[in-house]
Amino acid sequence: MFQLAHLKLFKDIAQYGSMSRGAQANGVSQSAASQHVQEVEKELDAVLFDRGTRPLELTEAGKLYYEFCREVLRKSEELQTSLGELRSQVEGTVRVASIFSVGLSEMTQLEAEFASRYPRTQLQVQYLRPERVYAAARGDEVDLGIVSYPEPAKDLTVIPWREEEMVVAAAPSHPMASQARVKPGELDGVEFIGFDPDLPIRREVDRYLKEHGVTVTVTMHFDAIPMVKEALALGSGVSILPKRMLKTEIEQGRLAAIRLGPPGLVRPLGVILRKKKKMNRATQAFLELLQEEPAR
Repeated sequence: MFQLAHLKLFKDIAQYGSMSRGAQANGVSQSAASQHVQEVEKELDAVLFDRGTRPLELTEAGKLYYEFCREVLRKSEELQTSLGELRSQVEGTVRVASIFSVGLSEMTQLEAEFASRYPRTQLQVQYLRPERVYAAARGDEVDLGIVSYPEPAKDLTVIPWREEEMVVAAAPSHPMASQARVKPGELDGVEFIGFDPDLPIRREVDRYLKEHGVTVTVTMHFDAIPMVKEALALGSGVSILPKRMLKTEIEQGRLAAIRLGPPGLVRPLGVILRKKKKMNRATQAFLELLQEEPAR
């Protein structure tokens, strides 16, 4: 009953709250997953899921078995990590969850460099909203998470990565585009393309503007930098964005970046991981590669 594959199957069903998604994640049919759960329930003489709810919810007995599965799988992972450390070569898989605005092109370059240095490793990257990156790190779905404005927590370790200069972004035809610098007060009353209110970058930009007595007219808001950039390129107002994310559009002549301040504004990026998580050598190597990157 306690095969690692079966323990992982149950853990994934519980985490997804779905028999079908848990089965898909483990490469088995939904009927096979359902049959396995029934067999475990028979063996333990306990009902593990409340099948009357959607998504599926664990019963009290189910929660105990779920924690058992997690602990055994964690111990198995630690064993594999310790055995891996006996080998001289860096190998293994690194699972990374990143916010969208770190940039696909940048992560592709990192992946290429990582593969060149450590050909026996594999880097798996998924792009998620900030709250899902935190959830993935907490749930041990990934080894490392990359977020902006990292928030310390009792169950997470935060490793500072870099700080990115924030600039005023606008279409080249916008009146501000010809300025060398924009002071905060000059933004008062302008049409502004912002981010969704629940995002950390929106809260920090709002805080910065409020501290300087600036009120902007938010005409549109989006949940990702690419959509903000597209709206700006069409000539709709201005925004405050990380300069690093504007490189391609500036080179193409689609957007202009104007220095902000004084005082200026930066966007901090950090790496998060579950506390007490033992990193394998591949994860340690990728973290070291990240920290080599210049903070520009």
